[in-house]
Formats: sequence, C-alpha cells, structure tokens
Amino acid sequence: MSHAVANVDEKEAWNGGQSPFRMSYGKMMMWFFLVSDALTFSGLLSAYGFVRHKYSDAWPAAEDVFTHFPGTHAHLPLFYVGLMTFILIMSSVTMVLAVEAGHRNDKRGVIIWMLLTIIGGFMFVGSQAWEWYNFITGTAEGATRMVWDIDAGKYVSQVVQGANMTVNEYGPAQFANFFFFITGFHGFHVFSGVIINCVIFINVLAGTYERRGHYEMIEKVGLYWHFVDLVWVFVFTFFYLL
Repeated sequence: MSHAVANVDEKEAWNGGQSPFRMSYGKMMMWFFLVSDALTFSGLLSAYGFVRHKYSDAWPAAEDVFTHFPGTHAHLPLFYVGLMTFILIMSSVTMVLAVEAGHRNDKRGVIIWMLLTIIGGFMFVGSQAWEWYNFITGTAEGATRMVWDIDAGKYVSQVVQGANMTVNEYGPAQFANFFFFITGFHGFHVFSGVIINCVIFINVLAGTYERRGHYEMIEKVGLYWHFVDLVWVFVFTFFYLL
C-alpha cells in the first residue's frame, strides 16, 4: 500500500479530483459569494419589514411618493420605477444571450450582447440617480414635520421639502434611511457589475477568451448580473409594491 502511494504523482494527489458540483473553481466561488450576498439583502429587507410594521400607520405609500416621470408633471405612480425594472430585466436577457454565444465560441455574438447589457446597466444606474434626485429635492409644497432645533433644544414644527438621513417630507425618518441604504446598496452592485462587464467586454474585444478556447468568464459575470436583477425584483416588490 505504501509503495502504491509513493508512486502517485504529488500534483495528482493534491488536486482534489473532480469537483463535487462538476463546476470550475471560479464558478463555485462566485456561487459562494452570491449566497453570502443574498443573506445580506435578506437581512436588509427583513429589517425594513419590521420597521415598516412598527410605523405602519405613518408609513407612506410608495405610489404616493414615486410619481415623477421625465418630461411630464403628470401623476404617474411607479411608472418610472416600472420602466427601470423593465430595463434591468431586459439586460438580464441580453446577458443570457451573451453567455449562450460564448458557449458557441461566437465572439461577435458575445460582443453584441455584452454591449447591450452594459448599455442597459448604465441606463438603470442613470435612472436610479434621477430617481434619487427627485426623492431628495421633494415636492414644491413639502410637508410639515417635527424637527429637532439644536438652539432651542426641542422639537419644533417646520416645513420640510425632500429627504435626507434625518428628516423627510414623506413620513418617518426610517423611510428615507431604508430607501437610501437598500436602493443605494443595490445600485452599488449594479454599478460594480457594469464596470466588471466593461472589463470583460474589453477582454472579449482583445481576443483574450478566444485564445483560451472558452468564454467561461462570461458565464461567471452572468451569474452575478442575474443575481443583481433577481435582487431588484425583491426590492421592487417589498419596497415599492407592498
């Protein structure tokens, strides 16, 4: 027995054999990251649910807050958020097509679909920035809120326009806090994904993966992009619809 072990190549003895999930190391590590990130978003949305339940009487309805749409002053509840959601979902479709083209080693197809995915990502990030701007500036009439006056050392009644991290015209301070943190955290993920996609896109143009003989990297970034899209579906449902 000892003689048989001695004859085993050292590299072969430590390579672990075949992956138990029949996937590459890179894809497995991406799945580990996505699971841990999913737990983070689950914690944020759970905390949002508890706080909303606590202030259920004063919590504003999303359809009364997010009513703006570019180019019009009409009252269009959640139309813009719905458009953002559609853009992100379509970018997920183009990413699927990029991955499929990569499986066929179709460089031209990967370039086209990756480019469309990047454009969709930039459009979503830009749309979210525009939504934040309108949320922060608020309505022209504002709303009366109790604000802490440092000089007087007490709460005073004051007309508040828009939102910040301490007070907002829409409802409890926690409403704006959760909006900024949850949508901002997700927006950071989307922006990071766009940057990663740009790097991968440049590598595709340079023929990096063509020389490797496979486009597995497209599949790995595709997993991340689909995760970002899926998380937004939950954010959209919990924050805007319920």
